[in-house]
Amino acid sequence: MKIHTVLVAGRMHKELQEMINQKKLTQTFRFMEEQDVTIEDLNWADALLSFGPTDCFENHSFKWVHSLGAGVDRFLESRKWKKNVMLTRTVCSFGQRISEYCLSYMLAELQHHAQFQHQQQQKQWKVVEPKQLSTQTVMIYGTGEIGRRLAAILKSFGVRVIGVSKSGNEKPSFDQVVSISKERDLLKEAGWIISTMPLTNETKSYFDQKWMNLVENAYFINVGRGATVDKDALIGAIEQKRIRKAYIDVFEHEPLKKESSWWKHSHIVITPHISAVTVPKEAVECFVETLQKVEQGEWPSNLVNIERGY
Repeated sequence: MKIHTVLVAGRMHKELQEMINQKKLTQTFRFMEEQDVTIEDLNWADALLSFGPTDCFENHSFKWVHSLGAGVDRFLESRKWKKNVMLTRTVCSFGQRISEYCLSYMLAELQHHAQFQHQQQQKQWKVVEPKQLSTQTVMIYGTGEIGRRLAAILKSFGVRVIGVSKSGNEKPSFDQVVSISKERDLLKEAGWIISTMPLTNETKSYFDQKWMNLVENAYFINVGRGATVDKDALIGAIEQKRIRKAYIDVFEHEPLKKESSWWKHSHIVITPHISAVTVPKEAVECFVETLQKVEQGEWPSNLVNIERGY
């Protein structure tokens, strides 16, 4: 497939322009904000590089669309994807970044950071034994590249790691992998539940009340997609002490509205979708590598299966 013209749209377009220009590629580029894209721009471009669809996206004539993020649900939701259009996603240090994000909160809880800070303020000397990572069982939803990297890092500390995926096929670094919906007998064993799942028709509101009722005193971390979690069910599970604490980095609607009660909830920690930020340098490297494979007629490893949604 030959790519002649590329439209780069979104908040990072200026940084991407500077770095892409340094690559001295043969393609012709246009760089702009998403809201500035016109139908003429869509008709002009062979390829789109952005975080999500622009206005009038349904009228595009692209050969290839490349997501600047790991997720592609914004491109696929509520629209029929054209079968002749290739869709790829950015793959870079997301797995490492998400692993460090999760590990930071796990260690903060196991090492009793908040309690010792409180005791310091009270000038109270009270020994509370920290727990080791090797005593923990973690259930990771999603055994793709990010989930596997997270599992590998946790395993290096002796953590027991259970993976949950659509197929249930064995994957490296997991002690056990079970198929989705078959994991519920194991939920009671998990002290930590981490979701890296993409958003698809099957995963939307997957973590609902029925699922929450099977959890027993576990920490919940969502670094996948916000719409996979039933918000009311999560609050109910926290009130019932089934979920000890929730660390939420992704939300169905972002940014989270100021009137949301989650901001002040004592058992919910909110972060602004920063567990796996897209860095311009890495984004350009992934794009250029994918571009080369696309033009050489190769199947990129970051190619999205449209039917699966990831």
